[in-house]
Amino acid sequence: MHAETVGAGSYLGAMTEANPFLAPSTLPFEVPDFTAISEEHFLPAFEAGMAEQLVEVEGIVSSGEATFENTVVALERSGRTLDRVARVFFTRVGAHTSPRIQEIEAEVAPKLAAHRDAIGLDPGLFARLDALHERRDELDLDPESLRLLERHHRDAVRAGARLGPAEQERLRALNSELSTLSTEFGSRLLAGANASAVHVTDPARLDGLSADAISAAAGAAKDRGYDDGYLITLILPTEQPVLASLTDRSLREEVFRASTARGSHPGPHDTRGIVRRLVALRAERARLLGYPDHASYVIDDATAGTAEAAGRMLADLVPAAVANADTEAAELAEIARADLGDEPLRPWDHAFYAERVRRERFAVDGALLRPYLELERVIHDGVFRAAGRLYGLEFTERIDLPAYHPDVRYWEVAEADGTVLGLFGADLWARATKRGGAWMNSLVSQSSLLGQRPVVMNTANLVKPAPGEPALLTLDEVRTLFHEFGHALHGLFSAVAYPTFSGTSVPRDFVEFPSQVNEMWLEDPEILASFARHHETGEPMPSELLTAALAARGYGEGQATTEYLAASLLDQAWHTIAPDEAPQTDDEVLAFETAALERAGVAHPLVPPRYRTTYFNHVFAGGYSAAYYSYIWAEVLDADTVAWFGEQTDPLRERGDRFRRELLSKGGAVDPMEAYRTFRGTDPRIEHLLRRRGLAA
Repeated sequence: MHAETVGAGSYLGAMTEANPFLAPSTLPFEVPDFTAISEEHFLPAFEAGMAEQLVEVEGIVSSGEATFENTVVALERSGRTLDRVARVFFTRVGAHTSPRIQEIEAEVAPKLAAHRDAIGLDPGLFARLDALHERRDELDLDPESLRLLERHHRDAVRAGARLGPAEQERLRALNSELSTLSTEFGSRLLAGANASAVHVTDPARLDGLSADAISAAAGAAKDRGYDDGYLITLILPTEQPVLASLTDRSLREEVFRASTARGSHPGPHDTRGIVRRLVALRAERARLLGYPDHASYVIDDATAGTAEAAGRMLADLVPAAVANADTEAAELAEIARADLGDEPLRPWDHAFYAERVRRERFAVDGALLRPYLELERVIHDGVFRAAGRLYGLEFTERIDLPAYHPDVRYWEVAEADGTVLGLFGADLWARATKRGGAWMNSLVSQSSLLGQRPVVMNTANLVKPAPGEPALLTLDEVRTLFHEFGHALHGLFSAVAYPTFSGTSVPRDFVEFPSQVNEMWLEDPEILASFARHHETGEPMPSELLTAALAARGYGEGQATTEYLAASLLDQAWHTIAPDEAPQTDDEVLAFETAALERAGVAHPLVPPRYRTTYFNHVFAGGYSAAYYSYIWAEVLDADTVAWFGEQTDPLRERGDRFRRELLSKGGAVDPMEAYRTFRGTDPRIEHLLRRRGLAA
């Protein structure tokens, strides 16, 4: 380690004034000073931050007899510079990238992997952790501190600390290449999605789209440099929202094929070779660490416990989901016959005719809902109002704080008594520099040890309206805003001592639980009556339209569940193979996908997976490899919790405070399932989920 850290102190000292990352921000909440940050600050700050932390770890190793304070707490305090730069940089990577950001990411990814290995595999540090772990019962630690010691020890073992020198050397090489490949997958997918947007020159082909959607498509074309026409940009999943509205069947097919072809053809955006290499290396690393496959390695650290348990839960849901999807498909084919004649229903027709069923059966048209779902009202009178009713929160917009893009907005979040809790940021508009999807991340994580309050971000990809036009949403987009704010609440309510446990630092198959619970307030009558108002007249959404919209939500659950299960089972198929079972050529990648879906019983002709392999960002560039099952695993807890809220007779604020106190505030400082049982009084029951998704017998 000495060779890597020579000169680190002088290097840091020379850069302190020049680089804004090398000292904590002096702005409120330690918000990064984006006015002082340039892209050229990132790489030097990464280098300085890694060097600084290695010096800190060296100091820990040489600090005499190991104690909890001089080892575990000191490790928690280490790496502050690296943490600051990484949080800002990876926020930029996802939400506002650039060619230079991508170059830096490609350079720094393997360096970060090597840095993590340098700490995780440091024999002196592990010897101290191992000694403390051996006598942990004698240390008289409080529960959170004991859990922290056990966490660091387990992480070190899972990182390969018990391996021999040759195995550790191979592990370092694997981790370095894996980080490079994941970075490249994400970069190719973003570029490929931008290149796959469908340009339309004839406005007649856009029949069925609302006026504001057409206006937004015209704006997107202009923003991307087209002289005329309209641009249909692609969102991350297979199903594109415009497919429910476009009457031009040939354009529906063009959009669908553009969506499903991403990453699957030779050229600069081809991701197949990356997938092949990723899954082979992940499988090899798992074997090296003593696990049969990558899924077993990942899920051993999750609440599911074993890959078999996760796979069994998915498999148990397949028959009913596919049966429902078949019933829906047969009905849609019959309805479409008047239009299509003997031509069979195709996947690009599914959403269009499902929307027709909703209009005819439930007397609801998605286009009729949108005028009542205006973004600002949804945020203030929906998302924020629900948090106020349940937890007593108050929100004040802060226009004085700098951000990385003009679209970003901040709100100060305070308790009912005025105590300031933290800062919430939102970056909601789609752009070419932002990856697809919606997510939450933290610019600053809560920790009483470090004296930090949370700064959490929600990022989405809503279509930006033309200047002067309102932002009108679909019901699914409103649901996404509630969902992501559930993650934000998890971060804001964190009340832990150690940064390792802050906010959403919980097992992957538990992290979606609070966000999914928060979706319930979208359908709360009082909250709905507050935000579902016409953007021009202020009139509430007619009760019959609202009732129909909620009833219509249940239609199509067969398709929705099947496409989700297909993606989850595809993820498991890729990550339960041995190293030598990975496809050997790019052409074999989609063949593997087809075989996996058929074997799992989810190869439905009209319902493709929510994500196909070549654009499955969650598992090949995100943190969900072998863990995409987490959404439905967490939904078991979510549905059970929604039932709990309905069963209780205490005032709503008391229920909210209990949910916050016993679950949301704990972060990773307690075993999540033990916390859930304490909260609920029982194990979660799956029947609530089965009824919700129409899968109950």
